[in-house]
Amino acid sequence: MTSSATPPPFRLVVTGGGTGGHTYPALTAVRALRNRLAGEGRGLEVLWIGTAEGLEARVAPAEGIPFTTVATGKIRRSSNPLKMLGPANVKDMARVPLGVAQARSRISDFAPDVVLATGGYVAVPAGLAARLCRRPLVLHEQTVRLGLANRKLAGSATRIAVSSESSLPLLPQDVRAAAVVTGNPIRPEVLTGNADRAVTALELTGFDRRLPTLYVTGGAQGAQQINQVIAQSLPWLLERANVVHQCGPANVDELLTVAASLPAALSGRYHLTGFVGPELPDVLALADVVVSRSGAGTLAELTALGKPAVFIPLASSAGNEQAHNARHLQEAGAAVALEGETSPERLQAALGPLLTDPARRAGMARAAREHGRPDAAERLVDVLLEAARVA
Repeated sequence: MTSSATPPPFRLVVTGGGTGGHTYPALTAVRALRNRLAGEGRGLEVLWIGTAEGLEARVAPAEGIPFTTVATGKIRRSSNPLKMLGPANVKDMARVPLGVAQARSRISDFAPDVVLATGGYVAVPAGLAARLCRRPLVLHEQTVRLGLANRKLAGSATRIAVSSESSLPLLPQDVRAAAVVTGNPIRPEVLTGNADRAVTALELTGFDRRLPTLYVTGGAQGAQQINQVIAQSLPWLLERANVVHQCGPANVDELLTVAASLPAALSGRYHLTGFVGPELPDVLALADVVVSRSGAGTLAELTALGKPAVFIPLASSAGNEQAHNARHLQEAGAAVALEGETSPERLQAALGPLLTDPARRAGMARAAREHGRPDAAERLVDVLLEAARVA
């Protein structure tokens, strides 16, 4: 006789956050897991362990995910080991045992099938608590090299999901057997953009569609370094391309002044905006080349789409991760990395061949696509389910 009883819900603890780079891949994985389980007639219950100050404190409740906090401490990095033992670090490290105790209580009460840690300082106490509670722990690393939190947790992990094949030889020898390449989850809507919709939504009536379109972005708040070098290069750029420039809300007025001095024949090819919201997938579909920072999420989206890119890494990123990300793709012929001082001359030298040579763009697009994993969220779901089964 076949039982009609509803299977119990799958229970997942998510920990990680602080920034979008740690938060959004986790959220995308939760959505993919929920959809997978729904297709099997099974529910999903999630508890997110984070910090009150991190982005996850807003993102999780907005998604309807129960959210709780534990004590944690930020470790201030330094190339000098003695500075790592400064008063602020010592004080913060002393908070970790309290955070572990709090997380152990939360995890014990929730009894998850698996714990997913995506990095950030809060992942350390929660990940250690997963081990104490004998719950399978899956780490996800967005960047080429393991971040600090994931390095601390690697020995406790059931599986370590990495975003790139090139991460595997960088892992400690004793944890490589636990590693699997999934890619970095991206929002599915990023893959569904339409160039014509971008032209309509942004009213790009002055664009010359016979020219390539360059999308410039410094992230939600903009990037002064990128804005400055683009402003100094505008006439040169607009002779060769249309430009959509997302500059950050605080920088619009300054750049409007620059745009006002453009020749009338070129000004129609320049679209300036403080922020790109729901129309981002369409803007990316329109873009033939992208200039941006090289955060892990940006790399995941651009490689999944096969977009040629010139990366200007954020020099102050934790562990210099953005430079490593950009260098990795440059070595594969999938992007150009501009490190250090970025002048208009260097930017133009990097962009010139891409804007004027369709074959060069196509070659870089193919190389980028080879590093893209548009199915990363589904791959990570496979890892979570498998870790729960073998526990």
